Parts: sequence; C-alpha cells; structure tokens
Amino acid sequence: MKQRIEKATVALNELRKTLDINFYPNYHIAPFAGWLNDPNGLIYHNGTYHAFYQHHPFSENWGPMHWGHATSSDMVHWQHQPIALAPGDDYDRDGCFSGSAVSHDGKLYLFYTGHIWLKKEHDDSAIYQAQCLAISEDGIHFEKKGVVIPSPEEYMHFRDPKVWYQDGRWWMIVGARDKNDLGQVLLFNTEDLLNWSSDYQVIAKTDDNNVYMWECPDFFPLGDKFITLFSPQGKKPENYQFRNMFQSGYIIGQWAPGQAYNIEQSFQEIDHGHDFYAPQTFEAADGRRIAIAWMDMWESSMPSKADNWAGCFTVPRQLTLTKDNKVIMTPVVELDTLRQEHQSVNSIELPKNTAQLLKDNCESCEVELLWDLKDNTTEKFGFWLGQGLQFYVDGQSHRLILERHYPDNVISDYRSAELPATDKLKIRAYIDRSSIEIFINDGELTFSSRIYPKKDQRALKIFAINGPAKLESGNIWELAGSIK
Repeated sequence: MKQRIEKATVALNELRKTLDINFYPNYHIAPFAGWLNDPNGLIYHNGTYHAFYQHHPFSENWGPMHWGHATSSDMVHWQHQPIALAPGDDYDRDGCFSGSAVSHDGKLYLFYTGHIWLKKEHDDSAIYQAQCLAISEDGIHFEKKGVVIPSPEEYMHFRDPKVWYQDGRWWMIVGARDKNDLGQVLLFNTEDLLNWSSDYQVIAKTDDNNVYMWECPDFFPLGDKFITLFSPQGKKPENYQFRNMFQSGYIIGQWAPGQAYNIEQSFQEIDHGHDFYAPQTFEAADGRRIAIAWMDMWESSMPSKADNWAGCFTVPRQLTLTKDNKVIMTPVVELDTLRQEHQSVNSIELPKNTAQLLKDNCESCEVELLWDLKDNTTEKFGFWLGQGLQFYVDGQSHRLILERHYPDNVISDYRSAELPATDKLKIRAYIDRSSIEIFINDGELTFSSRIYPKKDQRALKIFAINGPAKLESGNIWELAGSIK
C-alpha cells in the first residue's frame, strides 16, 4: 500500500498547484485537490480528533476510493495528513469505501468496505463488498489486516460499517440491500475486533418499497433512546419533502444487546437544504454526540471541479434529543474561537419593498438575525447574499425558503420547511466561500447548501417585499481560516 499512497500523493500535489481559492472553503474541511465525499472514521483518539474521508486524489471526479485524513485538537482547526488508505489489494481492488474508527489499547482501528467490480467499472449489478480492517500505532500510518466480515449470502450491496463498544462487546452495523432490493442495516458483534461472528441480525429495514439501499448507517444512544441515522436511496419526493436525489435522516427507538430494535418513530429528514449526505457521529472528548456530513449531493453541479477539487464537509454539530423525540443539530461551541471582527446590528424596521445593506462582503462570516414574527402578514422577508442566494419567510405558504440562482452553473432551485409557530425567528448562518449552513431557533431546523457567488457578489442585505418587517437585533462576525 505504501507505493500506492506515494503515487496518489504525487498526483495530489500536482493537482494542488492549480488551486483557486474563489470557492475553496476558509473553515470547512475540503481536499486541496481531488474529490471528497463521505466522512469516515470520525473519532477522538489519544487526545486528537481525526476526520477521514472518501477521496479520489487523481482527479476532481469520483474514482477508486482512498481515505483522506485530517486531524484537529478542537474539531475546528484542521491539519491535512497523508493519505491513510489506498485500494489495490485483492479484497479492496477497486476501492476502500466508507467506514468508521475505534480507539483500542492505544491503537487506531479503521473498519472500511473493500469494493470490487465483478464486471465493468460502475456496474452496480455485479459487485462484491466485504468489511475490512486496518490498524495504526501512530494514528497516521496504517497496516491493512484484510477482510473481517465477508458478504453474507443473498447480499451483494453490503457496505459502510460503523463500530462501537457496549456491554463488554464490539458491535458493527452495516448498510445493506437484500435480494428484493430493500434497504436495511445488519448487526454483527465480537469480543476482540479481529474475529467477528458471521451471524447477524437485521436490526431495521425500510417500510418504503422504493428504497433499495440504506447507506452510511450510524447507531447510537441519544437521551434515553437509540437513534439510527442513515441515508436511504430510492425515496420518492413528496410535495416539499425528499427533494434531493438522496436524503439523510433518522428513526428513533429502544435497543439493548440481545434485544430487537423497537422502533418508536419513523424516518425524519435531519436537514432541509440541498447538500447534506452521509452524516457520521462520534463522541467528543467531553461525551457530546457530534455529527459531520458531506455537504454536497450526488449528480449535482459542482463548479469547483474547474479548479480540480470537489466536495467539503459541514461544520461539526452537536446532536441532542428533544422531549418530543426530535433530533436537533447546533454548531459546536468551539466554532466561536474563529470569531474575529464583530459588527452589532441594532433594531431595524424595514418599510414595504425596501432593503438594507448589512455587510459589503460576507465571504467568511457567522450571522445572527432575530426577526419579529408577531402579527406579521408580509409576503416575503429575509436576507439576500449577493445576487444568487436568498433565505426568507414566505408569508403565503408559511414556509422558510432557501433559494439559489446561479445560471452560469445551471443551478436554480429551492428547498423549504414549515415556518415554526413562534413570535420570534432566530437565524444563525455560517457562510463560507461556497457554502451556507443555517440553524433556525437553536437547531429546530437546519439548511445546508453549497453556493457559488461571484467574487464581487457577496454583499449581505435584509429585505421586505409587499409588507413591512422588523429585525429586532443581529450580529455579524468575520471568521478566521482554520484549514492547513
């Protein structure tokens, strides 16, 4: 594997020479060159946070999957590390697909899916996938140990292992697609990480006959429940819901080793934007449950490919479970360390059909806006970012709408969610060079989307159309860069 990693590194460094920072994020993990998708192996190990990712270092397009790697002391300031895994062995000849990490006896264990095309490349009708292991003594360089769980009979699509320790045993869930083309997750266990039983339990399965695969499953306790977080493939749009090619969301239930998973709440989307896929969670040093996702979507327009890179992560988000069984996401408090120049926004009453500039250039910013919704009947109010993005309250449909319009990149679409029934609307937005993440009312709703404004079109304005609107207060911080 060493020679293959060296070859990939040479290609990566050559591509990096062409990097244009126009769309390259200031504080989100992204490759300096090549392709990135799913977050893998998120973990706190020996005093350091690790984030691995699906990576093709030879071009800006998806290809034979490697594992890229970055490390951090605080989940915010990240340092790129050497490529961790490269495909090419008999059991992962065509890709080291997604997986997870565990820390044990001072060593870092990576569990991943070895992928093989049985016919031609990209022909998903004939593949072989098995769960594999690689181990590191130093957290940087890894030695492959081969297959630990081969594909069970009657399963061809069998990928994305997530491993954890509970009640004296190690547990692994794996996303799968059965012979009837129905998505599900399989549960395995072992005592020693190396020798896994071939016996498994189907712990959850789709009740939607359109859903043929559950990718990137995660399974973890939150509050007094057990959450299954996953990305179903094949779900059909329903009015405003499920508009992306694939979704990410969760089901809620009760589980303990040796018992069935008692599902109490059906699938709910966890993010309402255009670009949120394959979220993976881990425990922070203090026990918080943190999630990071791929902030892109399959088969979407990716203008950064012109600069020989594609893909970035969301900011880390803390997950909590509300009393009414809703998983909410809020930015980790460590992001506050990026704040620099601060601008306070006093109360503003916008007359009908007016706009007001808040900041000339919002290239790398955190924005807080508090709107008064009481007795408001205005048709439309919110904020514009440049000439291509608007986020607003639609007074007619009573929905929050995130709308993009970048015709040069053939992007023109919107995503929406029901407007919360409240007198105040708190918007917290993280804006980077090619992304926006919006948190409503402390995580009640989130929107994550890639954006592609021109260099001179990043002004932040608030507006009110066909009626007045009142902004009670606001804050804007410029955010420092945090990726090396």
